[in-house]
Amino acid sequence: MRIQQIRNATLRISYAGQTFLVDPWLAPKGSMGTFRQIGLFKVFSDAEADAPMPATELPMSVEETLKGVDAYVVTHVHPDHVDIAPDGTVGALLDKSVPAFVQSDEDKAVLERSGFTFVSVLSDDSSFKGVRLVKTPGRHGVIHPCGPSCGVVFQNPDEKTLYLAGDTIWFSGVEETLERFKPDVIVLNSCAAHLVHEGRLIMDDEEACRVKNTCPDATVILSHMDVVAHATITRARMRRLMELRGVMDDFIMPEDGETLEL
Repeated sequence: MRIQQIRNATLRISYAGQTFLVDPWLAPKGSMGTFRQIGLFKVFSDAEADAPMPATELPMSVEETLKGVDAYVVTHVHPDHVDIAPDGTVGALLDKSVPAFVQSDEDKAVLERSGFTFVSVLSDDSSFKGVRLVKTPGRHGVIHPCGPSCGVVFQNPDEKTLYLAGDTIWFSGVEETLERFKPDVIVLNSCAAHLVHEGRLIMDDEEACRVKNTCPDATVILSHMDVVAHATITRARMRRLMELRGVMDDFIMPEDGETLEL
């Protein structure tokens, strides 16, 4: 398989002859606005409230990002995982004829209202052209979930098992997924983003280590870094934290645009 880190949680995954684009947030730098302008969630500081998002540009053109994509996977409809227009429609830059996989009937309705013609809800046994896609549970907040979220396991007899944990903290559902599938490759959203009422929304360094300790032979990739204003761990800080633990060599933290051959 090949996994290309695009930006934030956006990944291009080449797996068993198919190319999947995961969580396609393609907006130009700063175009989403700030938390203060959006007004949906409460953040902890003026710096977080006033930082435009995305914090960085895409590492390549939208056209290059979308070239050859066979299917989209949208783990949840949040504005840092798929472009959302003021009218609530999503994915304006995407090819609406490309099949899309989502976590729920509610998210399916959003995509269909946005013009997507082939939308499927992930289940315990979804598939796409020989690739099994299994929906896995997520918990998107340590205090209150910031809406529903999911992960996805990719399986094919000729490939390693891949687990995208999605926007989740460590909880029993993640542990059970690791024990059930024993994935060879794991992608963790791990910038420890937080909100006042929901708490920390995704994994931090300590929870990434829990995942690695549970699956010591797996390749663990740290994603969802350096783009959203409410992140509390940058790539640089994550590297320092893991080096202090003496475990940085146990993880891969790709730069935007970097491709991993696994």
